[in-house]
Amino acid sequence: MSRYRNFVLFLALATIWGSAFVAISAGLEHYPPVLFAALRYDIAGVVMLAYAAYAVEDWIPRGRTEWATVAVGAVLLIAAYHTFLFVGQQHTTAAAAAILVSLSPVLTTGFARVLMPSDALSFVGLLGVGIGLVGVVVIAQPDPSNLFATEAVAKGLIFCAAASFALGGVLTRRIDSGLPIETMEAWSMLGGALIMHVISLALAEPIDPTTWTHPEALAAVGYLALVASAVGFLLYFDLLERLGAVEINMVTYVAPIVAAVVGWLYLGEVIDATTFVGFALIVVGFVLVKRRAIRDEFASRGIRSRADD
Repeated sequence: MSRYRNFVLFLALATIWGSAFVAISAGLEHYPPVLFAALRYDIAGVVMLAYAAYAVEDWIPRGRTEWATVAVGAVLLIAAYHTFLFVGQQHTTAAAAAILVSLSPVLTTGFARVLMPSDALSFVGLLGVGIGLVGVVVIAQPDPSNLFATEAVAKGLIFCAAASFALGGVLTRRIDSGLPIETMEAWSMLGGALIMHVISLALAEPIDPTTWTHPEALAAVGYLALVASAVGFLLYFDLLERLGAVEINMVTYVAPIVAAVVGWLYLGEVIDATTFVGFALIVVGFVLVKRRAIRDEFASRGIRSRADD
């Protein structure tokens, strides 16, 4: 029963996070990108803070180390990631964006090895990172004669989003403040939203509240804030504890499939064969980088299964 429950929750999380990319594309028809992202986390941050106050004892950060963790989360995990993602996704499909973001686990390992030289990548691990990056190039399809073409720049920005998220994850773990994850996420969301509001003002994004009352616009913000952020992160925390980091990372590779299907059904988006090839290369890169952790995970599950028999 536990395995069945985990499987259902895993699919639910992959569906929520995959369809979130489609909600971003839909909302970008009505909102300027950075302001849209900021509004999402205005709501999500308040909801997560309320949950943190209910669920954990230490729901307010204390001391420099804990606030440093929140600052890294606000700047990299929320503000930089979503600014790059939302701006970039204006000019590419939801599925392509989801696939590029799926590079994050590979980049996370790369950043971890750079920042912690004592735990260097093997040749096979370096090969995995390289193959993942080749997948990004295949998806972006840069034209050497016009490297600043709109679509290529958009995909480059989404790659920057994945890199920001990966670096933020490594730095928060390196600080190791012991701050409950619910508290860190809540305050990072609120801080990231504030930063994005400042960026939006600096970019002089147009503010036209009359477009915000469109049912699709309201649905996009509500879905991203309450379902993709609040519910999605709660599912993530639950599955992370039950499955571990290796298996939960696989959500990143199921989400693009959901994004492709939902994007095709709702927005009529079609992705080309080279995007699928790039996705396959990123998955291969992930398997090579995480091969030992995947092998150990399967081995430990085999031992547990025999013990249960």
